[in-house]
Amino acid sequence: MTDSVNTRELALGVLMEVTEGGSYSHLVLRSVLEKHQYLTKQERAFLTRLAEGTIQRMLELDYILDRFSKVKVKKMKPVIRNILRLGVYQLKYMDAVPASAACNEAVKLAKKKGFASLGGFVNGVLRSVGRDLGGIPYPDEAREPVKALSVRYSIPEWLTAQWLTEYGMEQTRRMMQAFLNDAPLTIRTNLGRITPEELQKRLAEESVTATPVDGEKYPGLSYAFAISGVDYLYGLASFREGLFYVQDLSSMLVAEWAAPKAGDVCIDVCAAPGGKSIHIAEKLNGTGKVEARDLSEGKVALIRENIARCQLSNVRAKQWDATVLDEEARESADIVIADVPCSGLGVLRKKSDIKYRMSVEAEEELVRLQREIVQTVAHYVKPGGTLLYSTCTIHRAENEDNVAWFLEQNPQFELERMQQIFPEETIGDGFFLARLVRAEK
Repeated sequence: MTDSVNTRELALGVLMEVTEGGSYSHLVLRSVLEKHQYLTKQERAFLTRLAEGTIQRMLELDYILDRFSKVKVKKMKPVIRNILRLGVYQLKYMDAVPASAACNEAVKLAKKKGFASLGGFVNGVLRSVGRDLGGIPYPDEAREPVKALSVRYSIPEWLTAQWLTEYGMEQTRRMMQAFLNDAPLTIRTNLGRITPEELQKRLAEESVTATPVDGEKYPGLSYAFAISGVDYLYGLASFREGLFYVQDLSSMLVAEWAAPKAGDVCIDVCAAPGGKSIHIAEKLNGTGKVEARDLSEGKVALIRENIARCQLSNVRAKQWDATVLDEEARESADIVIADVPCSGLGVLRKKSDIKYRMSVEAEEELVRLQREIVQTVAHYVKPGGTLLYSTCTIHRAENEDNVAWFLEQNPQFELERMQQIFPEETIGDGFFLARLVRAEK
């Protein structure tokens, strides 16, 4: 193994970029792992667990540190604050790491980063935490439910209060616990190229375990698998050849609910990275036409890359702002997919730093944007056609309330079905779908 400090130093770099630099954790971590491909599988797993886990549990770690440190977390130098967070995470959640190693490596890291004078402080705080970890008093749930859940599950207090108001104590607690559980990587078979059985065999040859998704629990997703044993996706020939697409189970439901028929025209207005568009194109079996749109050149390039990998001829990418009416597309589509920009609070298992970035004000701004988009793109739906509205969040204002608002504004549409999916119900993300059908003229 290379020097074990190396992985901790890399984890510290990830934390600094996320907490101080405002970068997204999943992008930073992916970039670090790609840059340091010499790391062993074990080291990559350690780095990922340490960085992701510390970010995921950050509010709880700060609560613990504030009980043991005379200098409160907010007053600490950013590097020291993050070194201590990493140390407490190892002490509390990584049983395989000896307490002495967590403390000693943190001190070494402080010295290496130019804070030798604070080595004693780091050592003292972490040794105190290690001694008394089992006896830390947490806020009382009966007296302070918002604070208690916020600390226990590392969800900001404003969001905890919002969920308690909208969904009640039991649902909120189950959901918060689900966000701390590991999310398996899920994929769907490119049925135009390979059968699920053949794909499972092919993956086994590449040392990847593919477990079929429970058909009773997920009707219609017989082509989906949860996979494990993957270190680097692009290292798999089956991925590079486009035999499968990595996609969350909840997200797969969009194409299922859209139910495209041979020859249908579909416009996906906020499509990047292209999973839903590609799924619908596959379901059309080479017929019809799918137009996958997004706002920026970068996002459209990403969609094109995925279309090329999946070798599809009935889908194309186009740069277009979903808030701007495209007169040429008016009443041209059998299906319009509006998977709108949202607060993303359903995907906290995979992108846990979202909860620290979001705010009530940002949510309100998103609701305005979502309404603008759905009101604009509804013009593209043919009479008798379908508008599929979806988000990857858990928030009534962005979901049920937006659907109710849209129906008030557009009586020519009727709600056929809608569903809020909570993460504890599935191995998929929290997600919302509504299928709206435009009346025939």
